[in-house]
Amino acid sequence: MTELPKSTGAPARQNVTFPSGGTTAHGYLALPPSGSGPGVIVIQEWWGLTDHIADVADRLAAEGFVALAPDLYGGNVAHESAEALRMMQDLPVSRGVELLSGAVDHLLSLDEVTSDTVGSVGFCMGGGFVLYLAAADSRVSAAVPFYGVIQGELPDFSGLKAEILGHYGELDESIPAKSLDALREAVREQSGITPDLRLYPANHAFFNDGRPVYDAESATRAWESTVPFLHERLG
Repeated sequence: MTELPKSTGAPARQNVTFPSGGTTAHGYLALPPSGSGPGVIVIQEWWGLTDHIADVADRLAAEGFVALAPDLYGGNVAHESAEALRMMQDLPVSRGVELLSGAVDHLLSLDEVTSDTVGSVGFCMGGGFVLYLAAADSRVSAAVPFYGVIQGELPDFSGLKAEILGHYGELDESIPAKSLDALREAVREQSGITPDLRLYPANHAFFNDGRPVYDAESATRAWESTVPFLHERLG
């Protein structure tokens, strides 16, 4: 069994445990005011399960979703880019997808979840995992990558069932806008689904209001399209 990356950073936000990938996984679960709703997986940036990611889960809960943010780093959070890069590289994509599929198992097992499928929203590393997970797990019916970083080759989208709404920054040098053409074409050719990949006049991590590159206008536009997209797909 692959060990989870280790770090000396501050602990992650956690309030729930569940079996996943042959181990006991941790995460942050947020319930809507009504107590029940469609399920959404929230996937962390390369920093870990931070307050920002927990806040995204809380915001989704306020919109009526049961949101689960699984902790892919085993309770640790990076504070420097070099450490975050190491932690991301120490987590094989296949192991991350395995852990995320376990989180889907847990989410769909909850009495509070009213949907038969789940949505997935992720950022940076987590945005890439949104696509990997949706390609591998047909129980994901709505995929929302925010500036998703693909590690290595594109996944095989032939089994994809999810509609995709992607948010990317025009100023993001780590994900050139022209690379989205190849992603869009691969998804369309392999699955028959044409993803809606949107560009904003912003940089990488523009949705993270704790980072200097936060762009409030772009973040608001992206959020205001994400919420109805999830409701339309999940109920």
